Amino acid sequence: MIDLFKSELLRFRAWCGAYALLHFGLLAFFGRLVDPLQQPAVVYEVVAAVYGLSGLLLALYQMGGYRRPNTWLILLHRPLPHWQVAVALLGAGAILMLIAVVLPLLLMLAGQAGLTARVVDARHWLLPLAACLIAACCYLAGCFAMLAPRRIAAAALVVPLLFTASQATGPSALLVQGAVLAWLLALVFFAFKPDLSRPPSRWRSALPVGLTVQMAVYLLLCTGALAYQLLWMVQGSHPLNSVPPAGGYIEASRADGADLIVAGLADSRDASAPLWREQARLAEVFTWQRQFDALPVRNELGNIAPMEFDDEARRLRWIFSHDRMRLVGVNLVDGKPAGTLGLGNDNTPFPRPLLPASGRFLISTDTVYAYDTHALRVLPRIALPRGETFAIPPSAMGEVMFAASDRALYTFDARAFADGDALLQPRQRIALPGRIGDLGRVDVIELIDGYLLSFVFGLGSTDGPGRPVQKILQLQGDGRATEVARRVLVPDFPIALRYYAFWLSPAMHALRDAAASALSPAPTLQRREAQPTPTIVWQLALLLMLACVPASWWLSRRQRLARHSRVAWAIACAAIGLPALLSQRLIHADGEA
Repeated sequence: MIDLFKSELLRFRAWCGAYALLHFGLLAFFGRLVDPLQQPAVVYEVVAAVYGLSGLLLALYQMGGYRRPNTWLILLHRPLPHWQVAVALLGAGAILMLIAVVLPLLLMLAGQAGLTARVVDARHWLLPLAACLIAACCYLAGCFAMLAPRRIAAAALVVPLLFTASQATGPSALLVQGAVLAWLLALVFFAFKPDLSRPPSRWRSALPVGLTVQMAVYLLLCTGALAYQLLWMVQGSHPLNSVPPAGGYIEASRADGADLIVAGLADSRDASAPLWREQARLAEVFTWQRQFDALPVRNELGNIAPMEFDDEARRLRWIFSHDRMRLVGVNLVDGKPAGTLGLGNDNTPFPRPLLPASGRFLISTDTVYAYDTHALRVLPRIALPRGETFAIPPSAMGEVMFAASDRALYTFDARAFADGDALLQPRQRIALPGRIGDLGRVDVIELIDGYLLSFVFGLGSTDGPGRPVQKILQLQGDGRATEVARRVLVPDFPIALRYYAFWLSPAMHALRDAAASALSPAPTLQRREAQPTPTIVWQLALLLMLACVPASWWLSRRQRLARHSRVAWAIACAAIGLPALLSQRLIHADGEA
């Protein structure tokens, strides 16, 4: 086994060395232009995709060379157990990825920590591990693709896609990657057998392989809805690239603020509704939308947005450090350290990570801070009650400033916010008439005595379950808020399309949601109101699952499966539906027994 391991390393030593040098050179080049550790999430995702593609290509080339019948026969006829041959090949692949992926990242981190004033936190030292896990998962998926029967070879390629759907952050994200790695490793060992064309026969291998194929089939079927919508867009009548249906959420999300308020008041029974409609045409309408779906979490591996901002007057760049929980200064002229900046005059650590916003404001989960370039200090200006999370940052509307949390809308004195430095107390608090995850936009007009607030809920209802609605509240001068109008928005898409992922397979839909929220619930700003599934959708799903049972039994007889396999597949089709039936057709050939 050791000799096979060494020979595999020698086989790829030149390619591994070239990749490592190129990798380190690119990191050094981009490190001269920008701070690689202070990039938005999309940059991390692109880099992770490159590492995953690298692991996939290594597997396809390595195992593709052994996949030929004669070569595979010679490989497995060594005086070694099959599992030892697999360990030698996979172990060599792991060492190659450590050298090519992890080593350059470690050198880059060491260089930034020792040679620059940039922030390198403990969380950043976990990035090489995350990169290695992603590359290893895609490597194992490629190994399965080369060793599994051709009909199901590509099934394992969908397993690493869990990374894009998972909501886990920090160490929890590493645990998710480790679980995916263990699953793929088991699949590869099950596929590592003398007859590569034969499907798994024992239940220990048939169960994970069958579930993986069903997940792949379900995802492929879900892309059918996307293909349908793309064709719809090409036709030119899709609601997103044409005139949307009247009275729908898409129309409301694009409407002019005045037109939206007038439409919302059309059926209002309030005596002042006609006057408000006229005022909406004449008054200035202020519109706010959520600028972020989540706020920074301590020790998360990536960044929602760059956690830095520049003080042009002092020629300083302030970078937030998760380890110190303070802002770390870097001189923009010579790149030397410029001290740290904490909370208030005492320079104490901030209780939570900060997200720089426009206007030299810093936002944490429940507090807005202001940076004072003259006094060189950061002071809290707005603090939410315990348990609330900022959703819309402060924005001025004349002499009043509005800010929203996940539970309420607040008003503050805009002049005191701009001129003072004390912690402000809200003038008014208006409970949100819905869940923050459903909120699409807020429109406000000023009345003679108070304000008129329009809330449009239904975010995500265009391609999923939801009940879009517009609610209009009157905010009086004494702080009382009363609902004066409610307009139910019509669905923009047919019910079969909106619930397509559910009725296709309720079990797979639940499994997908469970996998996405594993080890981490949905962020507070993404939580939506639970909507009951319509009865007709349940009926369609049950009808489809029941129809799959006799089809599975007929297919099992045609495939000449054993009786216990027939029963197992029938039960799977009754519980999972169409993905299980198509998976049975892919895994087993006709008359293979």
